[in-house]
Formats: sequence, structure tokens, C-alpha cells
Amino acid sequence: MQHLHGMNQAQREAILTTEGPLLVLAGAGAGKTRVIAHRVLQIINRGCKPEQVLAITFTNKAAFEMRSRISKLLAEDRGVRGGAYEVSAPPFVSTFHSLGLTIIKEHARLLGYKRAPSIYDRADSLRAIKEALKKTDTQNIEPRAALGYISRQKSDGITAEDFAATAENPHERSISVIWLLYEQTLRQSTALDFDDLIGVAVRLLVDNQEVRLSYQRRWRYIHVDEYQDTNSTQAQLTELLVGPQQNICAVGDIDQTIYGWRGARIANILGFEKTYSSAKIILLEENYRSTKTIIAAANDVIAKNIFRREKILYTNNAEGEALSLYQAFDETDEATFIVRTIKELLEDGASPRQCAVLYRANFQSRAIEERFLDSEIPYQVVGTRFFERKEIKDALSYVRAALGGTMADLARIANMPPRGIGKVTLIKLLAGREKELTGAVGQKVSNLHTLLARIAKAAAELPPSKLMRFVITESGLEALLKKDTIEEGERLENLRELVSLAARYDALPPQEGLELFLESAALASDQDELKDDADAVRLMTVHASKGLEFPYIFIAGLEEGLFPYDREEDDASDKEEERRLMYVALTRAQRKIYLSYASYRTIYGSKNATIPSQFLSDISEPLITGETGEKTVYLD
Repeated sequence: MQHLHGMNQAQREAILTTEGPLLVLAGAGAGKTRVIAHRVLQIINRGCKPEQVLAITFTNKAAFEMRSRISKLLAEDRGVRGGAYEVSAPPFVSTFHSLGLTIIKEHARLLGYKRAPSIYDRADSLRAIKEALKKTDTQNIEPRAALGYISRQKSDGITAEDFAATAENPHERSISVIWLLYEQTLRQSTALDFDDLIGVAVRLLVDNQEVRLSYQRRWRYIHVDEYQDTNSTQAQLTELLVGPQQNICAVGDIDQTIYGWRGARIANILGFEKTYSSAKIILLEENYRSTKTIIAAANDVIAKNIFRREKILYTNNAEGEALSLYQAFDETDEATFIVRTIKELLEDGASPRQCAVLYRANFQSRAIEERFLDSEIPYQVVGTRFFERKEIKDALSYVRAALGGTMADLARIANMPPRGIGKVTLIKLLAGREKELTGAVGQKVSNLHTLLARIAKAAAELPPSKLMRFVITESGLEALLKKDTIEEGERLENLRELVSLAARYDALPPQEGLELFLESAALASDQDELKDDADAVRLMTVHASKGLEFPYIFIAGLEEGLFPYDREEDDASDKEEERRLMYVALTRAQRKIYLSYASYRTIYGSKNATIPSQFLSDISEPLITGETGEKTVYLD
């Protein structure tokens, strides 16, 4: 039991409770990832094969961290025990979407696919929705709104056919037409979108008992991290994988449920005991991250929520400094304060990477970025996904098109770089009417096919990084971007970074490495863009900050209507989710928090007067000081 050294009583109990259903309600900074990793080791030490353990989380970054911790623990344990057991295969650590894709790939033919389906990212899906809208007489439906609506329905386990059969009003009937056309595009491209990766896997397990039982035998112990973020289909997928012994450990924090807008159901974690009637509940309430002052402020904010299980964070860390509050004149003044304060922190010995600026809405980053540009302090905006940049999607589409990818991939690269293939030619190419293309145009299309054939040959022979170098050069993308402009120089640097990322898979056989690299690119999330070795201040939304921690946190825009965000049809659950979002923001900090709000903020070109956020008055006055060190009085 040496690996339990240093654990508190609740952590030890969670690690040692290996049989039957277990719900671990872990407060922010309570060491939940550590508990999961050590629990996996405990299960293996009790005789379970490592490959019979499954751990599921939400982001590639979180999965990588968990996989690394478990691998290190197993290696250390083998050393201590003198090689008492050998690992034939490691525990299966995966994101939900990667798990769904694994199940689909293993049963592709059973599902009617001749090969593993391609994956539509959000940009691909949005393009397909726009094409569907063009084919209908639908007016006043915004493509992003339509895609979001369809995504939420899919996350609740509803199919396009189900939705069409129950559509009750003109808006729903219009959405159903768009949705059916969208599904037709996916089938024609042998593709699935992100929601399908879960939904299709669930339908397979529901419809095929033999397949379901095979996975239950494969994974005897299941762990789910961030269980509070699961939607209906993710919770159902988990239930289908749990065997008759119900060896499931769900770890989460009701107070950090902040993704209701994209389908997460707090009812999943609140109702865990109903789903698994013999479940044991363990609370992890000791915080190892933050100061007593920060924890007290977070407890003040979250205590007003009703839809939660009582849990009070505490810490044995130092008392720490009071939270600082700055009342800015406008967003420019607020940004100036943030950058000036960070500069002072850097002068006192802090590094840029120790600081993060959080905001409720993406538009807030503009004013802050402008001040950072003037200051020459290095910064990184989290949320502009690397794999969604145009040049990156172009390079990856070349590879996918060469390997028989979607029509969207072929359409993307047919004339990129420009090679004289116009819209009419492209339509004929995509429709399989190449015989109609003759002369110079026919030759251009033939040259494109020759290039794709060369890329396909290289894909079978070269490791991923060398393949990407080949594609970037031979496609003409490198020549196109080798121009003396700042933007295109940066785009070329992005392509070189793509080669570096591909190199992570070079040790595997070429085709296996390429497949994993393409999957990783397709399933990347906002936090996967974080470069841990970059010494830069991070700018991000509060949503993007979840799971991260920094010594110094700045929370900007604490105004009514912005944070908490004001929706037209707010209900009680929306208001509580906004409060949980503030709780998440506060608990990212290790040492010090700086809060700010503007008396006037420009939105949609109009400068509007604001009032301070209600969250500020929720925090006990002794915990906050103004920049002058005086106590601040808030409006009721």
C-alpha cells in the first residue's frame, strides 16, 4: 500500500473502494486525477489485467495526462515489486469521442461501412448545413444556430427521422428538412460528425447484444472523469459498457457543471444513485491548489445554488492575499489595468505563463489583446483551434482526399493552390462526370489525381511527419505561402508545427501512425492548443479554463448581463450554471485573483452603462479589497 502514502482519508477510501458502483464528488483542486490513477493501480494490484481497465475523459489533453500518470505509476510499482507482473497491454484511456470511434471502427462492416468513416469537424458540418439551406426555401435560419440545434438533439439520442416524425411547428419542420439533407451528405461522404461518434456507438450496443457483452467482458472496471459534463448519449454509452458487477467509478463535481448549453445534463450526476442503486458516495473536499481566501470566496459564490449536493471546500494552504477589485471606466481602461498589473507581476519575478486572463465572452479579448500588443508581453489566445486554421485544414484534406476521404476534402483542395479548376469543373468532378472534362481542363483534373495518387503511395511508406513534409511541398502549399508578408509567414510556421505534431506518431508503423494522427487532429479541443512550454500569458473564456490552474488569475467583465450572462429566456438552471461558471473561474487560481468590471462597455458599437455583477456582492467583504487596499462597497 506504499502508493497510498500522502493521501488523505477520503482519497484513500476512494482508491480502496474498487468493487461496485462508486461516485466520487471531487471539489476543485482536490486531486481527482491522482485518485483515478492510483485507483487503477489498486485494481491491477488486486489481480485485474491492465487492459481490462477503461478510463474515459473529455479532452485529448486530459486523456494524455491521465495515461501518463497511470503509466508512470505502473512502471514505479513494477520496480518496487521486482517485476511481479508484466503489462501485456496498458489500460485503455480515451476521450468519449475517441472511444466511440474505436467501437465504430471495430465494427465498421457490421454498421454498413466498407471502411472506417471519415469525421466531419464543426467547419465541415457547418459547410454541409449551408449547402442544405441552399436546397430549401427556408428563411431566417442561421446555419450555426441550426447546427447547434441539431447537435443538441443528437446529444439527447434523437435521430433525424425521429425528429421529422414529431416536428410540431414550422420552425421544427424546417429544421427537420435541413437535418435530413445534412444526414444525406454525411452518408454520401461515408462520414460521421462528432455527435455521431457517440450516437452510432450507442445504437450498435443497444441493437447488438453480442457486441455489448464483448465490451463488458473486455473492460471489467470503468472510470469516467468529469461525469458532470456527460450528455444523455455519453451517460447511456457508459451504462451499456458497465457489466453485471457494475464496477463503475464516476468522478465529478456538480459545482463545475458548465456545459448545459451544449447538452451536458446535471441530472446524470445528481441521479447516479438511481441509475446504480448500490452506489457508494465519497466526497473529496480538501483543496490542494488555492489559498484559504480563494476557497472562502468560491464557497461564498456557490453556496447560493440549490441544485447541488452539499460540499464545502477547505484547504490547509496559507491564508493568502485578499482578492483585488478594479472598477474601470470602460473596457480599454480595464485592459490597461490588467496588462499593467501583469507587467508589475513580471517585474516582481513572475513568469508570463503563470498568469491567465479569463472572460465570459470571446469578444472581450479584442481590447485586452490590443493592450498586450502594445506591451510586448507574450500572450496566447486559447480557443482559436490550431486544427481549424485554413492552412492546416488544407494540408490534412490533401491526405484524407488521397486516402479516399470525403467530397468536402476533395472540394477543399481541388483548387488550393489555384490550378485552374473552377466551380463548374468542380461540380462535375464531385458528381463523377469527369468524362465531360476534356482538353486543358481535363488535364488539370488528371494532374490533381496524379498528385493524390503520389500522396497515397507516400502515406503507405513514410512516417507521418515525413508524409506531411511531402504534402506541404508537393501540393504547392509551401510555395504559395513563401511570400514576404507577416500573415503568410505565420501560416507557413503553422504548417511546420503540423509536421512537429505528426512526428509524435513516427515510431508507429506508417499507416497506424497516420490513422492515429488524423484522429487526434479531428478530435482536438480548445485546451489541446495549449503549449505547455510556451512562456506566455493565456487569454481564454472561463469555459476553456476548466481543468487548468494558474498562480495568478484575472477575471474580467464582472458586470450584470455579461457575467452572469443575460439570456432572453433565463430559467433557474441557467442562472445556477452562470454561478457555477464563476466558481470555476475563482478556483483556477493558486495564489491571487484580480477581479474587474467596467462602468461603461461598448457592445454592438454602443457604449452602455453597466452595474457590477451580483457575484461580487456574494463574496464576503473582508475577502476583497479595492486597488487602494480599501474595502469596497457594492450595490445591492
